[in-house]
Amino acid sequence: MKFLIDKGATVDAIGGELHATPLHWATRQGHLEACVILMNVGADPTLRDAEGCSCIHLAAQFGHTALVAYFVARGVSPDLTDRTGMTPLMWAVWKICSLDPTRLLLTLGANPNLAEFSQGNTALHWAILARNTSAISTLILQGRANLNIPNNKGESPLQMIQSQVGSIWISPKVAELIKEHANEQNSKSFLGAFGRDKRIRWWGMVGTPFFAFYIAGAIMGTNLLIIIKIFLLVCLYIVIHYLGQKLYDDRLMTLLPLSIYLSTKMWFYFTWFIYIMPFTSMLTTLVFVSSSSVLWYNFLKSWLGDAGVVETNKKLQFRTILELAEKGPSGFEPSSFCSTCLVKRPLRSKHCAVCNHCIAKFDHHCPWVANCIGAKNHKYFIGFLACLVIMCMQMLYGAVKYWQNDPMCNALNANEEKGFWSTIMALSHCNSWVAWVSANAAFHGIWVFVLLFCQLYQIIFLGMTTNERMNKSRYGHFIANRGKSPFSKGPSKNAFEFFECTCSNCVKIDQPDWLNSFDFDKNIEREPLLCNKENFQYV
Repeated sequence: MKFLIDKGATVDAIGGELHATPLHWATRQGHLEACVILMNVGADPTLRDAEGCSCIHLAAQFGHTALVAYFVARGVSPDLTDRTGMTPLMWAVWKICSLDPTRLLLTLGANPNLAEFSQGNTALHWAILARNTSAISTLILQGRANLNIPNNKGESPLQMIQSQVGSIWISPKVAELIKEHANEQNSKSFLGAFGRDKRIRWWGMVGTPFFAFYIAGAIMGTNLLIIIKIFLLVCLYIVIHYLGQKLYDDRLMTLLPLSIYLSTKMWFYFTWFIYIMPFTSMLTTLVFVSSSSVLWYNFLKSWLGDAGVVETNKKLQFRTILELAEKGPSGFEPSSFCSTCLVKRPLRSKHCAVCNHCIAKFDHHCPWVANCIGAKNHKYFIGFLACLVIMCMQMLYGAVKYWQNDPMCNALNANEEKGFWSTIMALSHCNSWVAWVSANAAFHGIWVFVLLFCQLYQIIFLGMTTNERMNKSRYGHFIANRGKSPFSKGPSKNAFEFFECTCSNCVKIDQPDWLNSFDFDKNIEREPLLCNKENFQYV
């Protein structure tokens, strides 16, 4: 190519039955390096072939994601239309079932609500006609495609999907969104009116665990037969489950674990200051409040703090695309490029589908703090778990003091002939609310302690994140190292590095900047970060 160009070959010569330029032919075959050479010598990517398609339309039709990104970075509009009004996004959802081209075009600013000339279909219309499940979900949930735009036949995407709800190819999240739209159109019932107000629904989702915890405790405190209490608790669960299905979509349901944590913690405070504090020393209460303050600090850092988001902007995205294109097709491998954020992927990073960001040194997305756990907040998450275990232990200690000192409760001072279950039943009858809160403290304390132990074991002894431990069979550098972490430096150094120990007596550890670490150290053999390109969307 370079030889012919140097000899004066016409860069935009038209030939073949398709009346295509060399850039058209290179695009059809997915030859990124050839396209870079042609564009650098002035090839015009907006010229149309005999079918009325420019190069970006061909790249979208054949699923050449890297070429789509490259053309947009070189100034081609992501909404450029072909002769019939089809945009690259329309061709991508109609021809390609892979998620990458659609997601990339939306990230680059493609408008999902444009309509082509012949049938008046939007990109969402074409995705529904193609039964492209991933494209439908992406357009609706991430691209915010309009569900009510009619085509030339008067059919809107909402009408087309409603007739197919229940089909295998309709994802549950899309089905939930369609039900939400149906509820918004139902103005007759109180439930429908309640479901339309987003603020009411949000507060309802947040407040449900607070009321459910109290109602469950109140039911257990009644003098009814145990079988009736169980029946009422089952009824409470059914009512909450029904309301959750009717009023709350998946986006609101992601708040449920965080709401459960906050409600449980609030009732812990209520129980301590109303029931337990009068029967414990002031020092015990001060320790409880002090440790709780540390808990709140670590929780807020884990919840609202930066997990290690790989920041980007349009200028940086385009520059990254051009730099990687110059390296050839290998530059756009999933190991080095995120097709959603359009950034170079640092080592140990991962794109979180919930947060929709690339997170440096990604560990996991924690629903209990509604945030990712990564390079910048992982140590605070460990502190949060440790403080939560301590709080649960303090609640159990306070409950024992309450049972021992309350004149109305003499179960622990009764004769020694009582067995374990007899004592438990006596305690529940003594003050069922304290027993209910203590049972929650014991339950949460146990599973949080197990989680804390697993986290510390991975960090100190394995030198891995949760994501790496679960998916190490997909990462080439773990396979080459026989399943062991190439990032591990030994238990003591792993601990010092993780907790960023800077005291003079500690082992000197160079703190890696995981936001800007793109290559292995020289003493570590370089391997592709993903052993299978097809697994990228799951990694």
